Amino acid sequence: MGLTIYVNGEYMDRDAPCISIFDHGLLYGDGIFEGIRAYNKRIFKFDEHIDRLYNSAKAIDLVIPLEKEKFKRIIIDLCRRNEIVNGYMRPIVTRGKGDLGLDPRRCKEATVAIIAQPFDPLYGDAYEKGLKVVTTSWRRNPPQCVNPNIKSLNYLNNVLARIEANQADADEALFLDNEGYVSEASADNFFIILNDVVTSPPSVTNLRGITRDTAMELAEQKGWKTRKRLFTLFDVYSAEECFITGTAAEIGPVVDVDGRIINDGKPGPMTLELMKAYKDLVNSTGTPIYE
Repeated sequence: MGLTIYVNGEYMDRDAPCISIFDHGLLYGDGIFEGIRAYNKRIFKFDEHIDRLYNSAKAIDLVIPLEKEKFKRIIIDLCRRNEIVNGYMRPIVTRGKGDLGLDPRRCKEATVAIIAQPFDPLYGDAYEKGLKVVTTSWRRNPPQCVNPNIKSLNYLNNVLARIEANQADADEALFLDNEGYVSEASADNFFIILNDVVTSPPSVTNLRGITRDTAMELAEQKGWKTRKRLFTLFDVYSAEECFITGTAAEIGPVVDVDGRIINDGKPGPMTLELMKAYKDLVNSTGTPIYE
């Protein structure tokens, strides 16, 4: 069965022409998106993702031409059309069709596009052996320039970091902020476990990750200490464990950062325990697709 997508009220084949070349999402990266996962015929943290989408829209003064509940119903309907059991959904909202002028007022109505497709684990067998990460020479966009908490279509900062990771044959790239503190990975949040404390940077220079918050909640349910604080690469290199979190990545153990082997070079016991708890949670909770 071919994949069906949704664009501006119409369901169509994934290869059908559907977006104007004058859309400001294409011309200027002027738009927002979300990444949402489905497990076992349920959409995980559906409300949280939709809320974040609408918050991103508000931050860039973009009017989404659908109420939240209508938007959610369309996503569910698209999942049904594509027979999603375990999948990934990508709602996208751009400023819409305009002209070559930068002024967003030239765009009369936003473009809404949604993808829903089957999805396998992002890093394959790397979850068992652990991930290799390199620090990128690019700095994370500071909030006074492009706030990382706006999940926008302008991902060039992330792409440049990803290129460096590819050149180093690494699984992910790690950003520092302009002060030299650890920010986040190119598409994931980053954690260290030091002195048995599960630690992540404050969300000023990185996305307020839904998977990150879930990992923190799971750790606290186990009685572990959690903390959000600034830390540097020294703390990363000397950490007991490191891991990343993200909607697509889920929870992934990191065993090598810039050629420094983390602890014994194997996924750590606390990370593995979090991974199992997360897997159990996503496969047993969420908004049903077929009910």
